[in-house]
Amino acid sequence: MVIMNNSSYSKNLSLMTELYELIQANGWLLSGKGEEIAYFDLYFRKVPDKGGFAIFAGLSQIIDYINNYEFKEENLEYLSTQGCSDEFIDYLRNFKFTCDIWAVPEGTPVFPNEPLIKVRGPIIQAQLLETVLLVFMNQQSLIATKANRLVRAAKGTNVAEFGTRRATSFDGAHFGSRAAYIGGCVGTSGLRQSKTFDIPSINTMIHSWVEMFDSEYEAFCEYARLYPDNCTFVVDTYDTIRFGVPNAIRAFNDVLKPMGKRPVSVRIDSGDITYLSKKVRKMLNEAGYPDCMITASNSFDEYIISDMVSQGAKVDCFIAGERLINSASSPLFSGVYKLCAIEKDREIIPKINLSENVSKINTPHSKKFYRLFDCDTGKAIADVLTLYDETIDESKPYTLFDPDFTWKRKEVENFVAREMLVPVFVGGKYIYSEPTVNEIRDYCSEQIDTLWEEVKRFENPHSYYVDLSENLWKIRKELIEKHKGV
Repeated sequence: MVIMNNSSYSKNLSLMTELYELIQANGWLLSGKGEEIAYFDLYFRKVPDKGGFAIFAGLSQIIDYINNYEFKEENLEYLSTQGCSDEFIDYLRNFKFTCDIWAVPEGTPVFPNEPLIKVRGPIIQAQLLETVLLVFMNQQSLIATKANRLVRAAKGTNVAEFGTRRATSFDGAHFGSRAAYIGGCVGTSGLRQSKTFDIPSINTMIHSWVEMFDSEYEAFCEYARLYPDNCTFVVDTYDTIRFGVPNAIRAFNDVLKPMGKRPVSVRIDSGDITYLSKKVRKMLNEAGYPDCMITASNSFDEYIISDMVSQGAKVDCFIAGERLINSASSPLFSGVYKLCAIEKDREIIPKINLSENVSKINTPHSKKFYRLFDCDTGKAIADVLTLYDETIDESKPYTLFDPDFTWKRKEVENFVAREMLVPVFVGGKYIYSEPTVNEIRDYCSEQIDTLWEEVKRFENPHSYYVDLSENLWKIRKELIEKHKGV
């Protein structure tokens, strides 16, 4: 077993699935299909907040889950009461993971309907992965995507994640902090998350400290005496301009200055923060504290932050909580896990799931996933899904075409084609060299820089091209024609 140093999650999650997954697996075993090879794609259908792209996250926890996957005896006893046969219970007792898994690296900007994780293996094993893969991918990709929207709205001003107390669950807080950091936040208030994932922890004063003392000035002085090297005051407990900032400056002068120390920051948590921050900045500068930062908190999202920045708010760090950790404006990530092929006698047979809802029709077959980059600008041109045995020749012009509106075609040249899916497990053996969360965060920032600004707009972003190779498109079209009259 491989234990991931930066993300180990000690819970046994073998029962974190739906009953029907196990009942189907039980049926496959009893019908003799359990060892037949299947291919699954994990992808998503819509970008949250009607954005131009999402950020893939959660792979580290998926790896940790698979490396520690086992059914304990008490779980097997429970399954025997839920319609699972003795043969299937014995299969789970001796479970050995043998699947191949490919995935895009965490932190990659991604688009609807392209495979983020590809699984090949015995149908029982591949199917049993579905629920937990989606749980980790959906939640962390959602929060990483939302965090990056806030970070881009801040236009270079720091954004910190303070959502631990606002999350809807322990896991939501724990892994949400990691995802927010990948998305670009500078740190978290959550201490356990900071320790587990090596994320910078960020401190602040809270209002109850001020209220415990007879006066705001006394509260500030005592805090400054106790924490002279990390002195930060919340200045809006009573009145930011009339009392809070003057009392803070007085405490700086009376306690910190004689010690040769400088304050770290003041925090504003209410009122018209754009207006107040300008006044506070002027007061601090005139008092000789231009290096004292102003942090701000008050249910921020990307639109509020963007407005504040455009209006000249003098904020050095935005603190985001409930609207970030729960992605309040768009709290669902539309990840799905679909069978796309089976393998018989070493032949890969494509499979398709038709639907009355056209958007739910999947792309069949075992696939590769390429991203094309312009050699001159370094910008991403388009993504292309091909058959597993196709290669895009960079030395020749390549024709892109819209799989739905096929008359829309574009010939590209002078490009680099990068395969986006990398091997993570081969024959059940973990082979991936996992980056640290800081490396993932840096990679995410670098990859977002490869997107055109039009794709990054909050309102009506440009639709990035996710195309099919002509061979893959023909197979999809043939399968639709074959099955639509069934």
